Amino acid sequence: MKRFGLLPRLIAAILLGIFIGMVSPQWVIKITATFNSIFGNFLGFVIPLIIIGFVAPGIGELGKGAGKLLAITAGIAYVSTIVAGLIAYVTSAVVLPNILEVGSMHLNAKNPEEALVPPLFKVDMPPVMGVMTALLLAFTLGLGIAAIKGDTLKNLMNDFQQIVEKLIRNIIIPLLPLHIMGIFANMTYAGQVAMIMSVFAKVFVMIIILHIVILLLQYTFGGAIAGANPLRMLKNMMPAYFTAIGTQSSAATIPVTLRQTKKNGVHEGSADFVIPLCATIHLSGSTVTLVSCSMAVMMLNGMNTSFGALFPFILMLGITMVAAPGVPGGAVMAALGLLQSMLHFDPTLLSLMIALYLAQDSFGTACNVTGDGAIALMVNKISGHKLTPQE
Repeated sequence: MKRFGLLPRLIAAILLGIFIGMVSPQWVIKITATFNSIFGNFLGFVIPLIIIGFVAPGIGELGKGAGKLLAITAGIAYVSTIVAGLIAYVTSAVVLPNILEVGSMHLNAKNPEEALVPPLFKVDMPPVMGVMTALLLAFTLGLGIAAIKGDTLKNLMNDFQQIVEKLIRNIIIPLLPLHIMGIFANMTYAGQVAMIMSVFAKVFVMIIILHIVILLLQYTFGGAIAGANPLRMLKNMMPAYFTAIGTQSSAATIPVTLRQTKKNGVHEGSADFVIPLCATIHLSGSTVTLVSCSMAVMMLNGMNTSFGALFPFILMLGITMVAAPGVPGGAVMAALGLLQSMLHFDPTLLSLMIALYLAQDSFGTACNVTGDGAIALMVNKISGHKLTPQE
């Protein structure tokens, strides 16, 4: 089953859920709804742990390195991520109202969940702390790790990060297909599935086009700074792009990204510094996907999608997803807390966001790592190195 990748499992779960929703009696849907309720509550319990486990060690690691160059690289990566999010917001605000039925998930009910079959019973799993408390604690611990010379807290947080990663890898990710199957079975039974499937197709196409636009902008800017042909630089990075599509991991793609960045002529020292760092802090592709998917879900539910509501969310995404790409779907897992606290997503909407995001996770990762090569071009020039392209 492990060889059966996450995306095929997700697609199979969606199709099976639709089939179950079409042919099953209500008691079967109640059983799946009960599993979804338990899993959703467990996810709510884990969200603060994910935030602390990812963000605190990620910020702590930024305390090491080349000082000024580290700050410059992190600054460029953050700006690139925020610009990608803003482009995704503007595009979604213009395009999505024309291709989606705004407010259609309400189904004439005050609460969209009223149309769904309720679970047989509920098990409360209150989180150990609120999302904002977890964010503040993660920032405090991360900055503390970066500021002090001791290794005790750093090692503790690294161990905790490994625990959270194993929790996601071994429990949450394997059970997600069952969770998604139950969600789609319930939505099919309630008559919502046709609308949801059309959302998948339309939003997916828009996101892929946005990824291409973002990469062209990044390499146009990087090529202009470095004095290189942006299209040739981008063409050389294609092996990293397709490797990321296959692995769904920024970390696993680092060797290929490094090789292709050096082929573009980036100094070895600059490439060795920038590429591994940006694999954890540069998330332009993931940000495009998260902003676009969240806008789609919010519009379908008639929620507020104003710039004032989304801009703080975009700014926080660049911070909270630090170190998230190390696990499959890590970006959306790290963003769950923001979706819940800043955009007011309930468990059903969080589940829908997971499904929408994971359906194109590999393409977001591919955009992330390919864009790392453009940042390397900029940092290489700032460092005073000239490009020496390899044949």
